[in-house]
Amino acid sequence: MVDMIQRQDLLAHFDALLQPERFKDYGPNGLQVEGKAEIRHIVSGVTASRALIEAAIADKADAIFVHHGLFWRGMDGRITGWMKERIRLLLAHDISLFAYHLPLDAHPELGNNAQLGQKLGVQWDATFGEQALGMVGEADFANAAALSAHVQAVLGRAVTCVSGAPECAIRRLAWCTGGAQGFYESALAAGADAFITGEISEPQAHLARETGTTFIAAGHHATERYGAAAVAAQVAQQMGLSHRFIEIDNPA
Repeated sequence: MVDMIQRQDLLAHFDALLQPERFKDYGPNGLQVEGKAEIRHIVSGVTASRALIEAAIADKADAIFVHHGLFWRGMDGRITGWMKERIRLLLAHDISLFAYHLPLDAHPELGNNAQLGQKLGVQWDATFGEQALGMVGEADFANAAALSAHVQAVLGRAVTCVSGAPECAIRRLAWCTGGAQGFYESALAAGADAFITGEISEPQAHLARETGTTFIAAGHHATERYGAAAVAAQVAQQMGLSHRFIEIDNPA
């Protein structure tokens, strides 16, 4: 028998777990769209895209929990076009949207970074970078190719690997999911031989070659598939709710 919880109680539970007040973020964390007061079934996903919202409707969800919500600092505030359609679907079906960005990246056990480390088989022992979002830990990979192959196997997708020391062993691995290519220098300062994130920009290839280290871009979406599912699953279990993670394919 699935239990029911009040929307505000669920919000309080998410907030207590993820502590959004600790972070300076790029958009609002917490309840972004208010739906029905009583919640029994949660759908989680990476991004509040129309495809995820439509899948949640088909799954008869009362609430959606995501990493990438609808609203971001500096965006056009008009509710038109694609934004209108996403919000229209949520309101028409009385579905609440909960979104947590940096708080979900940073949670030490259930967050995107901690979960990626678990998938890769690397335990973090220190943090680095802006708001201590990046993680670093001991590793044992023979070389950059071995690490790259391992990441590809775990995530099930091709990666971009640039190495300035392709034959050197990797003993210290740093990572930060999503678009954290700007954390590369902080990762090196933290003692990393290699850094994994979602995306690569032009400067990182040069830095890898010039510092004798390895940079791997494994996909923004691909590296952030695990935190929302882990958080929503734990909260649903604790509150007696049903939960389903829905993967919406994204090549990025």
